[in-house]
This record gives sequence, structure tokens and C-alpha cells, in this order.
Amino acid sequence: MYADATFWSTYWWIIPLVMMALCMFGMRGRGFCMMGRHSDDSHEGHFDSSSDSALDVLDRRYAHGEIDGVEYEEKKAAITRNTN
Repeated sequence: MYADATFWSTYWWIIPLVMMALCMFGMRGRGFCMMGRHSDDSHEGHFDSSSDSALDVLDRRYAHGEIDGVEYEEKKAAITRNTN
């Protein structure tokens, strides 16, 4: 019993450290928005904006490497064919 009391009186500081580490790990996925670091590109990758044309979205996807050159040319031809 005495050994158990000695352990907790010596290592009590581990519990708050673990709790802080868990909080930091949990906020990491949120981009630290609770700590004042706001991300301006939070909607990057979402192309559902009505102000973007289909060609703008296609250009952005190609620039980000989401599609290759062949797929880009095929989709661009389909888009321009539908708009004419």
C-alpha cells in the first residue's frame, strides 16, 4: 500500500501532461482553429462554388495533380464541346 502512494505522489504530473498531449492531438485535425491559427484555404479541394466555371475547376484539378494530362484533355474537349 505504501508503494502505491509513493508512486502517485512522485508521478502525479504525468496525468496533466497526457491530457495536454491528447488535447493537442485532437486539435491538430482542426487546424488549431481554437488557438488563433485560421486557415484561409479551408475550402481548398471543394469545387462546388457556383462562381467557378467547369473549365476553372478542371484547370485547378490538373494543377493540383488530381488528374493526368490525358484525362485533362479528354475532359476539356468534352466541356468545350458541350458549351458550343
